[in-house]
Amino acid sequence: MSYISIGKNDSRYETLKKGFNQRWPSDGADASAIYVCRSVDDAQQALQHAVAAGLRPTIRSGGHCYEGFVSNNPGGVIIDVGFLTELSVDENTYRVGAGSQNWDGYVNLFKLTGSAPPAGSCYSVGTGGHVVAGGYGLLSRLHGLTVDWLQAVELLTVGTGGQVERRLVNASNDADLFKLCRGGGGGNVGVITSYHFDPLPRAPAQVALLVKQYPWAQFASDKERFRTFLKAYGDFMKKADTDPETYGLFTLFKLTHISAGNIGLVIQYTDRNGGLDNIQPLLDLVSAMDSVGKGTTLSAYLPGTGSTPFAQQHQSRRVAGGDLPVGTLIYDWLYSTQTVNGSGNNQRGKYKSSYMKDNFTDHEIDVLFHYLTEVHATDSDFAQSLVQVDSYGGAINHVFEGNNGFDPAANATAAVQRKSVMKLQYQTYWTDRAQDQKHVKWLRDFYYEVHQADGYNGTPYPDSVAKPNSRYEGCYIGYPDIDMLTGRQPGAADYHWGELYYGSLYDELVAIKHKYDPNKIFQFAMSLGAQPPRLGPRIGGS
Repeated sequence: MSYISIGKNDSRYETLKKGFNQRWPSDGADASAIYVCRSVDDAQQALQHAVAAGLRPTIRSGGHCYEGFVSNNPGGVIIDVGFLTELSVDENTYRVGAGSQNWDGYVNLFKLTGSAPPAGSCYSVGTGGHVVAGGYGLLSRLHGLTVDWLQAVELLTVGTGGQVERRLVNASNDADLFKLCRGGGGGNVGVITSYHFDPLPRAPAQVALLVKQYPWAQFASDKERFRTFLKAYGDFMKKADTDPETYGLFTLFKLTHISAGNIGLVIQYTDRNGGLDNIQPLLDLVSAMDSVGKGTTLSAYLPGTGSTPFAQQHQSRRVAGGDLPVGTLIYDWLYSTQTVNGSGNNQRGKYKSSYMKDNFTDHEIDVLFHYLTEVHATDSDFAQSLVQVDSYGGAINHVFEGNNGFDPAANATAAVQRKSVMKLQYQTYWTDRAQDQKHVKWLRDFYYEVHQADGYNGTPYPDSVAKPNSRYEGCYIGYPDIDMLTGRQPGAADYHWGELYYGSLYDELVAIKHKYDPNKIFQFAMSLGAQPPRLGPRIGGS
């Protein structure tokens, strides 16, 4: 064999059994070995060996799974494809290896083609798991989701007889499997070894980057001001969804726990032509936020991001479109991406997500305020806990010149969330395992209560039999959360976690998985078709 097998007696094992979340593996859930693959041949041999030996395989590229789906594999093997970093470009196809990490992909594609994938901001996230979950980032409002540009996928599957098969999957060859690979989540049917993209969009020539912090002190005893602040943001994002002039604007609105001291707002902006000739959307957002909150640009740290630029530009700068807000830095796109490309420290973490189609409700704001300012208010261990609100919509939701001719109304992907204007990621980080229960309980209670009034079973349930005309579009499979298997009340009628992530496509995607993984080789807690079974009638299935 040519792949490298690292067993428990190897000095590398204790490090490589973990990914980018120190909570995993759980006690007693260690894999028997890690198979490090340097080529597609290696990956094929490693998978074939695992199947023949009856060892459960889990797959790792960058290692950023939020749950223990890869690292928790007692007695099984982790197939590591992080060395599959090849990148090639021709006139019609950009080919990227599944082991390539975001930052390496950005740098190399820019050098070769001047292009910029609309993918994630965390530098060390692996392409393998990021793209198959849908993939989005700071250019997605301008250029759509990563899977909207996907042309084909190379992957290894296991046939009925147990033989590993290589496949090139596209819209005309195994079209159903191609659909699953465009947003269905990783690890469901095989080992992805590379992605083929249509020629990707040109990188912006210039971007503006503004990092602001709004001290919590002005909101802590003034909930109405906090309410107005959040609604100003939500109102802007709802209107921006249908305004193409705003599509080059992306924000990371960091609603931190009060122990962090400041609420953060990171803005990257370029106009629809990739420059700064029209900066009005940036000015309008800053004006809306500053009309309510008093902010500062002098800061070097934001929870959930890590180091950010210490803006020493105390005066406004003039560009073709006018005077930029004070503190705005002008960057080449690549260096702006490098600046916000933070994965943070490798700690213990818990995460949740929700897609929102509308502005914040009073109930949601009341719960946000309560858990961010009143629960564990003086506990500095929550200084890294936050709800990050990412701007969404734009070219993700609408036909636009910047999104490759993709029509969301004729969506052939498994990324079904095409009506939302905000995407929320609930996050909490800590280092001491003795604090696990405290952090997990805080985030779980927080999340369930946010969605108690307008969601279903404590979750942001999408349009369905259980929740007609919902204001939510469910959750992002790239941010998996095992609490969603049951929601707040296990056994709730008509509730099914699969519908929460995949909407009406769930039954179709399960059937595709079973077709291409007939021996159920690829199984984990939230793989397609995982238990618990449906509890009542659902859209898209009986």
